[in-house]
Amino acid sequence: MPALCRDCLTEFDAGPRCPSCRSRRVVAHAELRDLSIAHMDCDAFYASVEKRDNPELADKPVIIGGGRRGVVSTACYVARIKGVRSAMPMFKALDLCPDAIVIKPRMQLYAEISQQIRAMMEELTPAVEPLSLDEAFLDLTGTARLHGAPPAVMLARLVRRMRDELGITGSIGLSHNKFLAKVASDLDKPFGFAVIGKAETQAFLRPKPVRLIWGVGTATQEALDRAGIRTFEDLLRWDERDLTARFGSMGTRLFHLARGEDARRISARNPVKSISNETTFHEDTADPDLLDGHLWRMAEKVADRAKAKDLAGRVVVLKLKRADFSLITRRHALRDATQIADRIYREARALFDNVEGARAYRLLGVGLSDLCSADVADRTPDLLDPEAAKRSEAERATDRIRARFGPDAILKGRALR
Repeated sequence: MPALCRDCLTEFDAGPRCPSCRSRRVVAHAELRDLSIAHMDCDAFYASVEKRDNPELADKPVIIGGGRRGVVSTACYVARIKGVRSAMPMFKALDLCPDAIVIKPRMQLYAEISQQIRAMMEELTPAVEPLSLDEAFLDLTGTARLHGAPPAVMLARLVRRMRDELGITGSIGLSHNKFLAKVASDLDKPFGFAVIGKAETQAFLRPKPVRLIWGVGTATQEALDRAGIRTFEDLLRWDERDLTARFGSMGTRLFHLARGEDARRISARNPVKSISNETTFHEDTADPDLLDGHLWRMAEKVADRAKAKDLAGRVVVLKLKRADFSLITRRHALRDATQIADRIYREARALFDNVEGARAYRLLGVGLSDLCSADVADRTPDLLDPEAAKRSEAERATDRIRARFGPDAILKGRALR
């Protein structure tokens, strides 16, 4: 059976140890040299960056997230042992792990490291489909001749390079389609390498719970439970027509995934659908000046991200969450697309002012959707606001100053509220 040492990258016939370096970090599989669809997932990415930069945190439980009223962005494996999970309310995470060290996210740094990892992946194949800052699909079909090694070797080299050059570990899932590659990457974490071959697909999936399917959330799980579907074996008892009649398009997807079938291609050009920024307050607030200051800062961050990606949006989105957790979302379609913070702020502020029954809020968010190229943005003069063009030009000048001297070189007064 083909085997690979993940430390020295020696290929050999399966055995418990590498014959070259005697390492036990060996992956062996009958189809190891034939599979080329992979999913790479960094291990507790944000927390790993913080531990890398502060070795004193190495053995301590670390949670990345906001204050006690926020949610967990990610948690290191020490904290996960205590039950802490991503998207968990912070108060619950701290109840489970009271000795955790909570660190505010440094998104700009994480994005920079993500770009370095992305560059490493693109050296292997142009077919890289990022899912987030810390995970991506890769299609290495047909790259063996180029690299002089099969995909499995190149993937093991990738994560070894990430560890050695960036101090970040990742786990690899290798299979024959996207669904199974993503499933495989969770099987051997952290710093793992798992393989699901074609021959074993059915046997592997049959006893597994359907929640293994990416995208099956609480509501879908409850609907499946009501239908008596809890495992892939339960799904296999249904024909496609009945699943589609009961669950719509999701039923068709379930029918094929139950058989390990996934025809989706890995696309390096999946478009960004929206850009947003939000914050959860430490305490509910109705303070108009405080809320206004947050609106401006969020509009500015959204604009900065749009400008960095050469994008603009035709729809401004406002998101509010009240103390009772009720969620309010408001949208306004613009005459033409924008990436200007001043305009995003003014539209978001108008949406905020039109929300009925002003109350205290626990969460505030601003976003842009219906994205397009920045080339067609901010072209039409606003006849009702003749000063808009001057503010836009002033903002462009501010951008140039910040690019040269740093993001805090020049600030608007409302940003200090």
